[in-house]
Amino acid sequence: MEYYDPKIETMPLKDLKELQLRRLKQVVRYAYERNRFYHDRFKKHGVKPDDIKSLDDLKKLPFLTKHDLREFYPFGLFCVEIDDIVEIHASSGTTGKPVVGAYTKKDLEIWTEVMARALWANGLRKNDILQNAYGYGLFTGAHGFEKGAQRIGAMVVPISSGNTKRQIAVMKDFGTTALACTPSYSLYMAEVAKEMGFDPKEDFNLRLGLFGAEAWSDEMRKKIEETWGITAHEHYGLTEIIGPGVVSECKYKRLHINADHFLPEIIDPETGEPLEPGEEGELVFTTLTKEAFPAIRFRTRDLAVYYEDVECECGRTLPIQSRIKGRSDDMMKVKGVIVFPSQIESVLMGIEGVSEHYQIVKEKKGEMVTISVEFEPTEERYKEGHLDELEKKVEEELYAVLNLHIPARAVPPQSIPRSTGKAKRVIER
Repeated sequence: MEYYDPKIETMPLKDLKELQLRRLKQVVRYAYERNRFYHDRFKKHGVKPDDIKSLDDLKKLPFLTKHDLREFYPFGLFCVEIDDIVEIHASSGTTGKPVVGAYTKKDLEIWTEVMARALWANGLRKNDILQNAYGYGLFTGAHGFEKGAQRIGAMVVPISSGNTKRQIAVMKDFGTTALACTPSYSLYMAEVAKEMGFDPKEDFNLRLGLFGAEAWSDEMRKKIEETWGITAHEHYGLTEIIGPGVVSECKYKRLHINADHFLPEIIDPETGEPLEPGEEGELVFTTLTKEAFPAIRFRTRDLAVYYEDVECECGRTLPIQSRIKGRSDDMMKVKGVIVFPSQIESVLMGIEGVSEHYQIVKEKKGEMVTISVEFEPTEERYKEGHLDELEKKVEEELYAVLNLHIPARAVPPQSIPRSTGKAKRVIER
């Protein structure tokens, strides 16, 4: 069967919009009546649930930001009693207080459903063995993949992240066919597999990679696919919305939004004004069915484009989202030029002799921001020497794409720290 839920996944846009409006009216009334923060915020903006008569009326509602979530940490935005919460997750809190995500039984059912839908679209089936190498704990990733895969009936190996030599041994011994982890960790696993005497492409049964939790370029995808001999699929989600399961790829590598549960908008990141589908801007999501914590007009800070009326070869009619260009938070202004880490990765991955291990070094002197790049050459290229030539090549390619002189320095292999979770690409000195 091509679709996990044919009725929803191939629903005509008109019917989808009717469903979205019905659910939007319900969730706005629900939040207004059950949560003091939402009640007061809506009142302050002069909007009542009865004012939502069309999807266009969404713009009357105020935005929800990460700052709001932190201000009401940990349980201030819940719309149900604590007794009705059956599971809690949270972000890492690396940039402030963690963001807490809560789930009722119904919320977990929805999460399981959208993850099963997403993994099915990737090609995961009952006879697959999924090695779940996302970190277990408060992070949503591992749990979402486990729930969805088990709903499909696949075998899940809940190994978590780290202990990489054991990961490789398990992958070999258990005959793993699908790997779920961060894209950067999959390449580190391949590196360790080679050190252990394995050929990643030939010595394993792997066929699918299910990657998310960090930005990665098309060039990195290509590198992963060539290294492991697999098809690599992208997953996009946020703790604030539900976790993974918000957006994922079909076999044609188009990112479909599960828009029956998560209503997308695109806005101008500077003014907050709504943009039309097809225009690039900041993604905003409204959860249409969450009980414990409905997120209404949550600003993701992720920059992308979404399209409502593009026909996909897979037959799904769900809206399509571009890959994330970057986060408005990650955007660096260097000598007046806007630079995203993903642009730099894209250049590096396209240069022969440059490995996937790099760091962008950001330095601030007063108001002036400067950046440089440190990268590891491949073992073979490092042994050849003449690294100044490779550095010059990297600088030239970066200039060609960004119109900016960025110093590049080759560092010895293994000198950049490896990550088993989200890779830290930008460091400040």
